[in-house]
Amino acid sequence: MLILNKTAGVFSKPSKRNMYEFLRSFNFHPGKLFLHKLVLGIETSCDDTAAAVVDETGNVLGEAIHSQTEVHLKTGGIIPPVAQQLHRENIQRIVQEALSASKVSPSELSAIATTIKPGLALSLGVGLSFSLQLVDQLKKPFIPIHHMEAHALTIRLTNKVEFPFLVLLISGGHCLLALVRGVSDFLLLGKSLDIAPGDMLDKMIMQKEKEEGIEKGQILSSAADIAAAVQHTVACHIAKRTHRAILFCKQRDLLCQSNAVLVVSGGVASNLYIRKALEIVTNATQCTLLCPPPRLCTDNGIMIAWNGVERLRAGLGILHSTEGIRYEPKCPLGADISKEVGEAAIKVPQLKMKI
Repeated sequence: MLILNKTAGVFSKPSKRNMYEFLRSFNFHPGKLFLHKLVLGIETSCDDTAAAVVDETGNVLGEAIHSQTEVHLKTGGIIPPVAQQLHRENIQRIVQEALSASKVSPSELSAIATTIKPGLALSLGVGLSFSLQLVDQLKKPFIPIHHMEAHALTIRLTNKVEFPFLVLLISGGHCLLALVRGVSDFLLLGKSLDIAPGDMLDKMIMQKEKEEGIEKGQILSSAADIAAAVQHTVACHIAKRTHRAILFCKQRDLLCQSNAVLVVSGGVASNLYIRKALEIVTNATQCTLLCPPPRLCTDNGIMIAWNGVERLRAGLGILHSTEGIRYEPKCPLGADISKEVGEAAIKVPQLKMKI
């Protein structure tokens, strides 16, 4: 694996020896003819090492993922150097498993797509360095992927959704609302001002555990009450902000007046209580609520490969030279018009949240 230079995001020249041995391990015999373009997606933005091969029609040919959750639970959170080392130990195996499952040889790939922003710097570096070696050996185009854009566009893999549509991305590390006008055309309507919902819950629980002197294996006496209260408060808050975003977009003719689509993705999107709160909003605003399957809401290689397919078809962000490419731990999603949304001072009608 490559060693990072002192300047964050810049890599030394790829070493070919290990990658050459890796590529030699594929001994697929000719037989299946692939009529569609194939993209390998690689994801290492946080604590999941994932890879997948997807064709341009949206067929998932193979995927693999290694979760670090069990390790990080023991340390009480993600420690970046630990996450980096686990990515290094597993990335070659995960990519190999995804390719083997797809019955695709590396030479048959049309492009390689990899998350390079935003995320944990050390984690992003592992995925990018491995991808650069692979691209260098195979002489294939490289497609840099924005992690949040990939989450937003995943719905187009599972449903026929046309642009524009509204997307709510909610997870342990992110909470934002954006208008998706194209494959790489996003307007940021709003985001969390401090921490994301999942992060908030973690911090609150740790504080309560200290207050009650909870030891490992014990449960908070107020766990049920906290869960119910927090869930309802978060759901209502997110629903109200989403309602305002819908009204703003319709007021500015950024969305259709009827049958507009709201997509909800990210790990927290699997929460059915929050989904029901959002359904109340979409029913009141003549919108359709769509969510990817739970396994595609969390980090995965499929969404990265699919974003690569979308960009390949649109001819956007396809690099034939990787010189100067670097990862970006912090990177905004699209053009930020959240100030404009606030200045519009839209009054949101009160809805009965009977969930």
